[in-house]
This record gives sequence, structure tokens and C-alpha cells, in this order.
Amino acid sequence: MASENQTSHPDFILLGLSSQPEQEHILLAVFLTLYLLNLLGNLLIILLIRSDAQLHQSPMYFFLSHLSFVDVCFTSTTIPKMLHNLHTGHKNIAHAGCMAQMYFFVAFAITENFLLGSMALDRFVAICQPLHYHTVMSPTRCHLMVFVAWLLAHLHSLMHTILMSRLSFCDHLQIHHFFCDFQPLVVMACSEKTLSEMLSFFEGGVIIIGNFILILISYILIVRAVFQVPSAQGRRKAFQTCASHLIVVTLFYGSAIGVYFRPLSTYSGDKDKVTTVMYTVVTPMLNPIIYSLRNADMKAALRKGMEKLRKALGKPRDAKL
Repeated sequence: MASENQTSHPDFILLGLSSQPEQEHILLAVFLTLYLLNLLGNLLIILLIRSDAQLHQSPMYFFLSHLSFVDVCFTSTTIPKMLHNLHTGHKNIAHAGCMAQMYFFVAFAITENFLLGSMALDRFVAICQPLHYHTVMSPTRCHLMVFVAWLLAHLHSLMHTILMSRLSFCDHLQIHHFFCDFQPLVVMACSEKTLSEMLSFFEGGVIIIGNFILILISYILIVRAVFQVPSAQGRRKAFQTCASHLIVVTLFYGSAIGVYFRPLSTYSGDKDKVTTVMYTVVTPMLNPIIYSLRNADMKAALRKGMEKLRKALGKPRDAKL
């Protein structure tokens, strides 16, 4: 009987963002809108970059297209399940489904982390080493950086998920979150979890904090190089090329570090859920807006795309006339 209890895995219960049923319809409408805006915005960024030869060949926009793809996958890992639970009122998630959701969530989060670092390196080389830019940021090297980002992220997530799947959760199966995240699962585990906590905290610290420090160093060197530019117009143009990426970095790391890099004993369900919404839902939705509104190249590509669309829609009428 004991062995049967250890091998069978009952469903978890995702308590969601609110414990009040009357708020669920409002949350459903809000998060469905945010999710659709995220899909439309990021898919538009990918389409514009892929359809514009000049943007597609630029390392910065090559990384941006992958970042937009990761943002779509990132939110699609958690939001559809949350919307289903809000719509149906059924909050159960199978043990295997919970582990799979956590695996892909961690993998896409770490991939985004590496892509943000790659984009910071691209801006550093473009501003601080412009004569070597095309050599350092060659197409082959850019593809290799993206491949390594995906590979390391999935290896980290695999180890993370294997350790989590070995934990026992006894009879307490209510997850105080809207998806299967690491912190609430570890908090509710009743078996020995020291190794999982230490390894995840150490490796997460090396990967997330280490990458964040490298981004900060890159921007310190960039700022120093920009202030050496003699003309005010040149300095303004250099800062404009970095502004969008710096805003995205601040949003992503500001919320993620605030949630994950502190003792688990201080974990607060309601407060941390709100902060998690920032980098899992709001930031991926804002990324296309930030890169579009503050980027002349993206605005030009959007105008070209709209012009092509108008011409394509106008052809049937011209043919009839």
C-alpha cells in the first residue's frame, strides 16, 4: 500500500490569483486580452523582421526575432492553462502536467535570459568596437549563440525538473499560484529538499545573476564610450539604439530577481503572484511595444509592411476595373 502511494501521483490544485469566484470572470477577460496582445505583438515583430531583408540580416534584429518567439512560448506555457481554469472552474493539474509546465517555463525563462545577454553583447560590440562588429557578430556566431542559449536553458531546466520530480508532496497538494512554479512547489514538499534548493539557487544565481552582471558591465562600458562621442547628435543616436533593450532588461530582471533570489522562508503567495505576473505576462506583452515605439527601423519596417498590405488588397479592385 505504501509503495502504491509513492508511485501514484494525485493531481495538484492551482489556487490561482484570487480565492473569490466573483473575480474570476474579470481575471479571465483581463488575461485573455493580455495574452492576445502578447501573441499579436510578438508575432508581428517576427513577421516584420523575417519579411525585411535588411532587418533579417542584422544581428540585433535576429536576436529580437528569437526573443519574440521565446516570449510567445513563455506566456503560452502558463496563461492558456490559467484561462482554462478560470473559464471552467476546474483547478486541477496532473502531476506530469505540472512537471512539464515547470520544465518549459524554466527553459523559456533561461533562454530569454541568455538572449538578453546576447543582445547586450551585440550593442557593446556595435558601439565600443564598431570596426570589428561584422567580424565578431558574424551570422555563424549569432546562430551559435542562439543554439547555445537554447541548449543550456533546456539542460538547466531538465536537471531542475528531475530534482523536483523526486520530491514527495504528501497530502498537501494546493499550489498557491496560477502555475507550477519552483518556489510554491518546494515550499509544500514534505521530503528532503535541501539538494534541490541549494542546486537550483546556486545554478540559478550563476545563470541569472551572472548574466545580469555581464549586461550591467556591458552597459557601463557602452555609456563610457558614448560620452566620448564628440557630437550631441551622435551620443543621442547611440543611446537610442540601446534604450529599448535597457528598458526590457530592467523589467525582466527587476521582477524576476525580486521573486526568486531571496530565502524561501520569506515566500509570500499573494505578493509573489502579483510580481510574477509582471515578467510572465506584462513584460512579454510590452516588449513589442517598447521595441516598436522607440525604434526607427521597426517603424520603417511596419510602414513598408502596411504599404505592401494595401497594395495587395488593392490588386483585386484594380483587376476588375
